[in-house]
Amino acid sequence: MIEERIKAAIRDVPDFPKQGIIFKDIMPILKDQQLCNDIVDEMIHRLNEKIDAVLAVESRGFFFGMLLANKMKLPFVPVRKKGKLPGKTLSVNYDLEYGTATVEIHKGMIKEGDNILIHDDLLATGGTALAAAKLTKMAGAKVSAFAFIVTLEYLNGLKKLAALNSPIISLSNYNQ
Repeated sequence: MIEERIKAAIRDVPDFPKQGIIFKDIMPILKDQQLCNDIVDEMIHRLNEKIDAVLAVESRGFFFGMLLANKMKLPFVPVRKKGKLPGKTLSVNYDLEYGTATVEIHKGMIKEGDNILIHDDLLATGGTALAAAKLTKMAGAKVSAFAFIVTLEYLNGLKKLAALNSPIISLSNYNQ
């Protein structure tokens, strides 16, 4: 089963980025080409919605977001931190544990009416995914689904995203 394979590959890093946090490091997954392919295939298999583009969040979301877009023969839209994209952008601020952050996309990367798959490697509190959804809506598009490799259910991001009424694909879940 894909969940067991993902969990076996993920490395727990205690006290990162701060004391008391156990960071779920997906980098070891990238050493396993077959697991990477299987993750992409499983996400596509679980996707029942029409998708016109894949939007992925900087930076770990880019690894599988680009693979998903490529395999589905769709455009890839990167969500970047403020100041990283040249030209005209759409931007949104969102809350972090200790302050706020801003993410952006290039204007024109998403067309009005597009159906968007939002991908990130991990869903925790949901702030970044919600920001990506706001960018999608600002561009006049629809969030058709979310896709994550890992969900930390105990941080309640799923509850926040559920309010958007878009399907949520998560390949591995942690309850604590």
